[in-house]
Amino acid sequence: MATSPTPTKASHNGAPGQADAPAQDGLKAGLKNRHLSMIAIGGVIGAGLFVGSASGIAAAGPGILISYALVGAMVVFVMRMLGEMAAANPTSGSFSAYADRALGRWAGFSIGWLYWFFWVVVLAVEATAGAKILEGWIPAVPQWAWALIVMVLLTVTNLGSVSSYGEFEFWFAGIKVVAIGAFVVIGLLAVFGVLPGAHSDTAGISNLTSHGGFLPNGPGAILTGVLMVVFSFMGSEIVTLAAGESEDPRRAVTKATNSVIWRIGVFYLGSIFVVVSLLPWNSKEIADKGSYVAALDSIGIPHAGEIMNVIVLTAVLSCLNSGLYTASRMAFSLGQRGDAPRAFARVSKNGVPRIAILGSVVFGFVSVVFNYVWPDTVFKFLLNSSGAIALFVWLVICVTQLKMRGIILREMPEKLVVRMWLFPYLTWATIGMITFVLGYMLYDGGDNREQVLLSTLLGVIVVGVGLVLDRRRRAVKAAAGQ
Repeated sequence: MATSPTPTKASHNGAPGQADAPAQDGLKAGLKNRHLSMIAIGGVIGAGLFVGSASGIAAAGPGILISYALVGAMVVFVMRMLGEMAAANPTSGSFSAYADRALGRWAGFSIGWLYWFFWVVVLAVEATAGAKILEGWIPAVPQWAWALIVMVLLTVTNLGSVSSYGEFEFWFAGIKVVAIGAFVVIGLLAVFGVLPGAHSDTAGISNLTSHGGFLPNGPGAILTGVLMVVFSFMGSEIVTLAAGESEDPRRAVTKATNSVIWRIGVFYLGSIFVVVSLLPWNSKEIADKGSYVAALDSIGIPHAGEIMNVIVLTAVLSCLNSGLYTASRMAFSLGQRGDAPRAFARVSKNGVPRIAILGSVVFGFVSVVFNYVWPDTVFKFLLNSSGAIALFVWLVICVTQLKMRGIILREMPEKLVVRMWLFPYLTWATIGMITFVLGYMLYDGGDNREQVLLSTLLGVIVVGVGLVLDRRRRAVKAAAGQ
């Protein structure tokens, strides 16, 4: 029988706005409402949006908007389900703790460790991406040294206090939000011909249909686009982990869940709509410079490449910062529940799980080394074996919510303040959507197939370990007469 995870809700005995209030699990409620708001908004804006959208546009043309809309809808549904559970019981373990309760210890163990593995591999990817940009600015410092510098800097930030993480993320996410917002506004003015000083003879809504039609590569390209953009949405769930260390977890989760629709609509669909309206989808400029730089260049914005490098670096640092925070809090929660070394559950006097942070960053450092020494073998294996974990996480959230709805209604109905729409039908439809994407990745072949197969292999191994440990716990309890 599944055991209930240790509650990790932050205490709200302190006055509103009081930072670092004690929490029941030793963590401190050091994240202010403004931190949570910006983490929620910025969490959906990853570096993949800036650097990966050009390939999606090349594959699907203007139809990439449908790809983004489909994936966006799937993420909205998943976040609604997660928000329902998190508003009822905010915890640093988030969906892992809920799976533990609803599906069994093996499920919480498995998805928790898989999620941890995903983020520590992301640390290496983002550190390397940031190092490439920094090396371009200051070539005297080698790329590996820049990767080391940014990892050390953000490790120190996370070790200090949760409010330090929140403050850094507030500004990182703020820069991303302002940049994308400005891009959408300026771009729309140019598209409709009312931007002062802009002289673009290529801009216009006609770009959506006048270069081979809205779907120049056929309807099937929409699915190809889905595979290209789906992973750029990973990170929207971070706010539910961070809520456990906030002043008002339930309010923060509810607000983040309710706002996810406009966040995805503005930042993803809005910005991509601007790109494919300012330039023909098959423009050589998009392929050579990247979608956002090409769009800014087309309307005469000076130094567009340099501006975008600053924004991409900010997105990379934001992802690194949140990735380390997320991995450490998941490790902390696993340690609390006895599914990881107990040392991971220890916190400093500042309420920070330092051993969980250091354990996560050490693996991240090792992955960075692999990326430089064996990029095409060991690191590629790590990358591909974590490739489909995001989809596994979303799938587990859906299945967990199917059972948690009944548990919440039975044990704490007054806390069901966020409800999944059209339950259970839309939950099952979302499960079908995610399963279809995984199946299409297998069908598509190449790296997509390899990612699904290796991620599934890793998942089977971790689930197997979880089942063995769960069986041993039951045997020990039975022997003790419990």
